[in-house]
Amino acid sequence: MRFFEDIAVGEKHSFGSYPVTREEVLDFARKYDPQPFHLSDEAAAATHFGRLAASGWHVCAMAMAMLVEHMKAFEQASLGSPGLDELRWQRPVHPGDMLRCETEVLAARPSASRPEMGLVKSRMTVFNQDDVAVTTFVSNAMIATRPAG
Repeated sequence: MRFFEDIAVGEKHSFGSYPVTREEVLDFARKYDPQPFHLSDEAAAATHFGRLAASGWHVCAMAMAMLVEHMKAFEQASLGSPGLDELRWQRPVHPGDMLRCETEVLAARPSASRPEMGLVKSRMTVFNQDDVAVTTFVSNAMIATRPAG
């Protein structure tokens, strides 16, 4: 198990491989972000996207899926997150893209009010197959401290 005390400011991780499929882009858009450029090739062609584009919220969900798989690999003692900062959708994501992630720990501090956890701030960058950053955000994670004894 990887606890708060095992995390160092400055550490970096590169992980994930997520194929963006047309079916998933359309399904997510129909359910959660039904804007025309997420639903129709013709509508997307008439915009700056040029072709069907995944919702930014979908890109965040794909990044989360990769992050959870990464955390499972070393059994991170995650207790959830109070939120994100600085979310930016920098480039469109299209069906056929392959996404991956990189993280860097920016800060880590014990919780002032909850001694059973620490707070970790990390920058997440999502890249496409051309190593172009498509999404960035700063995540705030609550990580369990190592149990006494």
